[in-house]
Amino acid sequence: MIAPSPPAVPTLHRDRCIAAFFDVDNTLLPGAAIEVRFFRYLWHKGHVGSREARRSLWYLLQHLPALSLHPLRERKLYLEGKRPAEIEPLAAEFVHSEVCPRLSNASLAALERHRDSGHHLVLITGSLDFLIAPLAGHLKVDLALAAVPERRDGRYTGSIVPPYPYGEGKRRLVETFAKETGIALQDSYAYGDSPGDVDTLRLVGHPLVVNPIRGMGRIARREGWRVERWE
Repeated sequence: MIAPSPPAVPTLHRDRCIAAFFDVDNTLLPGAAIEVRFFRYLWHKGHVGSREARRSLWYLLQHLPALSLHPLRERKLYLEGKRPAEIEPLAAEFVHSEVCPRLSNASLAALERHRDSGHHLVLITGSLDFLIAPLAGHLKVDLALAAVPERRDGRYTGSIVPPYPYGEGKRRLVETFAKETGIALQDSYAYGDSPGDVDTLRLVGHPLVVNPIRGMGRIARREGWRVERWE
């Protein structure tokens, strides 16, 4: 089924039954993923090092589907055994200094258009919840649906609490949110950049592909979806 294409500048109507779902990595924030940037930040701060990098690479090589980094999305080996109290206080500082200044002007304008129209604003991303929470606060977004790292005995296990917000997991979270809040998905908007966003984009009446990667431009053409570059 081909979803209807939104106009170049969407005409947004004031209606609290409409939501706008925003992917974060390479959508609101062009370029490298927030978690990749945060790993570098922790490296420079001395909280992770070559041991964590080697473990992550070894795990990836053991579980690698062709041309995919998906195994590392669901296993956060660089966090395994670390205490949240040592890591999470760094998140707000990192987000405000390294992420917020790099948000694209186009993404900020889109958020404002939806906010002015009274739509629910939702960030939905595979990035970690403690990284997305300060970003959502900065953007004054209603809700953030993000990856929740499993914690046990005061430490990270390295696993993610399901559902992981990628692909089908994203779709399930959006459907649950819509059912619980009465959101009309056929009137709602979604923004994403990669094949992991396809299921969510198909749910809404107004999908938009932003900064397409990993064959997403081809998928957008096939689905009849608009494509924009937010630099």
